[in-house]
Amino acid sequence: MNILETIIEKKKQEVAEKKTMMDIDFLKFMHIDLEKKSRSLKERLSNGKPNIIAEFKRKSPSKGWMNEGIPISEVVPDYAYHGAAAVSVLTDKNFFGGDLEELKIARLEVDIPLLRKDFMIDEFQLYEAKSYGADVILLIAACLSKEEVKALAAKAKELQLEVLLEIHSKEEIGHICDDVDIIGVNNRSLETFITDIKTSMELVEFLPADKPLISESGITDVDTIISLHKLGFKGFLIGETFMKTPKPAIAFAEFMKQLKAKTK
Repeated sequence: MNILETIIEKKKQEVAEKKTMMDIDFLKFMHIDLEKKSRSLKERLSNGKPNIIAEFKRKSPSKGWMNEGIPISEVVPDYAYHGAAAVSVLTDKNFFGGDLEELKIARLEVDIPLLRKDFMIDEFQLYEAKSYGADVILLIAACLSKEEVKALAAKAKELQLEVLLEIHSKEEIGHICDDVDIIGVNNRSLETFITDIKTSMELVEFLPADKPLISESGITDVDTIISLHKLGFKGFLIGETFMKTPKPAIAFAEFMKQLKAKTK
């Protein structure tokens, strides 16, 4: 199996185990009112500026640990303070060192949109995302059928969650459906973990104009953002660039300072 297939197989086991310990009815009464309207990332992306979705990610299968010990409470408030349009929290534990509890902590710390970034394969995870404070969920075309994307996106809308659909190739464009709010182009192949910014540049002309576009992965400098913004991308999901440093919040603040200086 390739890396993605290994991750999904483990995720199926993880979700199955969780469902033996709690059910959706239990999640409905946890933490946060499921009827509460989510903060809109889609609206934030409509301001005409290049928007940064700053990610909290501890490790990856290709890079290993980046920042194992830093508390999320020391990072995400500064992400918000220095101008992040949203915060992405990677909650997969086995391969990315994440924790669903960190999503709850992030919700207590910031009042901007929160993206639960994980490998979503079951509506149970959508209820988890909502009950722990997410406003947006990620669906990855590479690990879901068109029918699964449509069903999960529809359930997300019922829960008043926005949907970010991630694609990596022309073949996955067909996964886009009405209930998808935002389209993300992942510059990293989840099968090989090879990253190439050209992926965003090559796919943009084939994507619908009525949904905001986000470029994800491999973005390390302000000039790349400016180039992609001119092509039509409204948002940029960046994690490793900040998280691999000893002080992610300081790295983010400096990055935003450079971005603002070049986009006045």
